[in-house]
Amino acid sequence: MKQYLYDIINSTGTLTTQDVLIRIGMSILFGLLIFVSYRLTHEGSIYSAKFNITLLTLTILTTMVMTVIGNNVALSLGMVGALSIVRFRTSIKDSRDTTYIFWTIIIGICCGVGDFMVASIGSAGVFLVLLALGRVKNENRMLLVVRGNFEKEDDIRKTVFEYFTKPPVMKAENTSGDSVELIYELDRRSMMASAKRETAQAAAEGRQRATIIRRLRDLGGIEYVNIVVQSDEIS
Repeated sequence: MKQYLYDIINSTGTLTTQDVLIRIGMSILFGLLIFVSYRLTHEGSIYSAKFNITLLTLTILTTMVMTVIGNNVALSLGMVGALSIVRFRTSIKDSRDTTYIFWTIIIGICCGVGDFMVASIGSAGVFLVLLALGRVKNENRMLLVVRGNFEKEDDIRKTVFEYFTKPPVMKAENTSGDSVELIYELDRRSMMASAKRETAQAAAEGRQRATIIRRLRDLGGIEYVNIVVQSDEIS
């Protein structure tokens, strides 16, 4: 029994140079697939070329680690202990980046153990899903920020609730001296429906269409009116 456990702990791989080259080469191919997928699903200022290159190199490095470990239990335990002391403090700008990091690690593990079938089928599925849904953005919510004289607070509230088909949600109310700032959370659908209704009413009455900004400015005593759209873009 002791000899059996000793043989397991000290077992080493018998990979040839050709095997190593095949595994590293396949990891490069899969890494390029991840590279292309990340490039296609990210656009604008949120795209990071450095992070994309990191994904490619991380795939190769994971494959190297798995190739070295092989079936050596002692080496795998030592590797886990060495990697456990590493602490990463890099912030993730996009939640999709976590998916790509796990994708690179899993592909590296598959290539390291020579299981190219799982890597191919899994990568194809992930690539198609990200290609189809990777451009989805969080732009369903908006914030309406109104700042004006304190005496105009009731008029501001009345104008906002009368304009929108769906009552907006009050998120914050800030007062400073003689000024008041109201922040409402708006739904994109409600915003579009309200604009369409206002356009129809303006055409029927033969007048110019009045947006929520114009209506609030017409109250007088308004310092500013801002509409902030939630977006994944990070400048």
